Amino acid sequence: MAAIPTEKPSFGVLDDVRIVFAAMEEAIPRACNIMADWGADVIWLENTGYGDTVRDAKNAAQAERRNCRSVQLNQFTPGGKQVLLDMLKDTDIFFESSKGGTWERKGFTDEDMWAVNPKLVIVHCSGYGKFGDPDRVKRPAYDGTVGPYAGFTCQNGTPEQPMITMPYSGDYINSYLLIAASLAALRKAERTGEGESIDWAMYEGIMYMSQYYLVDYLNDGIKWPRAGARNQNLCGIGVYECADGFIALNLFGIRQNKWMLETLGLGEAWGTPELPDDTASLWLSMPIAEEFERRLEAWLKERTKLELEDILAEQAIAAQSVYEFEDMVADAHMAARGNFVEWETADGETFKGLSPMPRFEQTPGRIWRPMPAKGGDTADVLSKLGYTEEQMAALEEEGAIRRGEN
Repeated sequence: MAAIPTEKPSFGVLDDVRIVFAAMEEAIPRACNIMADWGADVIWLENTGYGDTVRDAKNAAQAERRNCRSVQLNQFTPGGKQVLLDMLKDTDIFFESSKGGTWERKGFTDEDMWAVNPKLVIVHCSGYGKFGDPDRVKRPAYDGTVGPYAGFTCQNGTPEQPMITMPYSGDYINSYLLIAASLAALRKAERTGEGESIDWAMYEGIMYMSQYYLVDYLNDGIKWPRAGARNQNLCGIGVYECADGFIALNLFGIRQNKWMLETLGLGEAWGTPELPDDTASLWLSMPIAEEFERRLEAWLKERTKLELEDILAEQAIAAQSVYEFEDMVADAHMAARGNFVEWETADGETFKGLSPMPRFEQTPGRIWRPMPAKGGDTADVLSKLGYTEEQMAALEEEGAIRRGEN
């Protein structure tokens, strides 16, 4: 078993930011993992029972819990509460994920945390928020349930059936918004010396980022059909079959539309009242839409993916063959940008994953440690807080902590 470093090296744009999170699976942990890639010092609190269920997905866990420290803690015991308060004294952002209001009901309040750190940013993440309809607030929630509630799932799939969007799009949408919100609150805390508490409802994060068609309904009563493989209301946008697979096409622009109409033998329609010569978007409501799509499908099927990419690029039309995983791994551009990297796991094995993104030119992110064992950092973190071996043994006896091995 390889030795895992315990002292975080200095790197990244968040080098001086300390984060603690108590959450399982995706939304909050992924946000914290990204910030750890950017240099934040991140402590991952796992429960003293089975730990984070993401460990069941061993490859995803290795990829999304690198650069983190694992402490097994039951913060709702007297000793465990004190341990967490000691951790939070020099923490910048604390994240927790549970049903709305759980921490307060269990006797752990924002005021308890601010008493030891007035500048602390606290993020409470739940499916439906801390207040509202009491029945809704207390319901369990996952990516697969808040998406349907937020009007996201109803916009995806075929006209016949709504479908989920994978992998866990709702969680990952929330991850990036959680990063933005927590760092915005941290900026305020640094400016004013006063902390912030964020009531984060996952459905709101999804709804906020998927309002494009919702506002058409709110203002004009329009309900666009589910797109399936094609855009709901525009021609030439979507995934089409070609001679050797599929290509994603985004036909947009005046010059581009004119060229495509002429190429498909429909050039006479350009400059008519239905298609003025400044038409940037080809709508499915135009008279020739059905014939345009029929001819476009036939034209694409006669050509290969790479042939189409070259032809369309020459006309400034955005098009991309639909990559499978093997195509991504073989892609020269991704290789040149170093998107795929390898690192050593705690077991000494080579693991393949993605490099830290985005690319900070002056202060790049890095991978400084692999995913730790469950509770593997408990003893190290507590000893640095000043806990003695005897005190840790007593906490273990109480059920407040568990010490694993790295």
